[in-house]
Amino acid sequence: MKKVIVAFSLVLGFNLFSAQAWNGTADQKVQIGLGAWGNGTGITGTYDYGISNLLSVGAGANLYFDNYKDDNKDNRFFIFGRLNAHLQEPLGLPEQWDIYPGLDLGLLGNTFGLGAHIGVRYFFNDKFGAFLEAGNNGSLGVSINL
Repeated sequence: MKKVIVAFSLVLGFNLFSAQAWNGTADQKVQIGLGAWGNGTGITGTYDYGISNLLSVGAGANLYFDNYKDDNKDNRFFIFGRLNAHLQEPLGLPEQWDIYPGLDLGLLGNTFGLGAHIGVRYFFNDKFGAFLEAGNNGSLGVSINL
């Protein structure tokens, strides 16, 4: 078992050298995760596209399936556009880390939806990482470089 742990640690360590959490212009990320707080418990998916070294635009959708705040079945979907400000370069973070505050604007069922979040990504290698977003909605999951 110790040999397996050591081998896994070495592979992970070598992969960290090529990890890149934010590439700037034309960078593309897909995130899939569990929405664990906010409007309810459910699943979330987002897409971000880098328009500069500091900004990305994107879209996302949340599907709430438990503990929804008002039990209105029409409001169990949040479909939104999003804008993020990436702070990796301004904060001098290592390349595998990215911190990004952002805004979400869209439709929550049949009403207007607005959200704000601060997120963090950590990439284990050049393709896969983990993310956490906290705000009026929160999620945790997998981040994928395209």
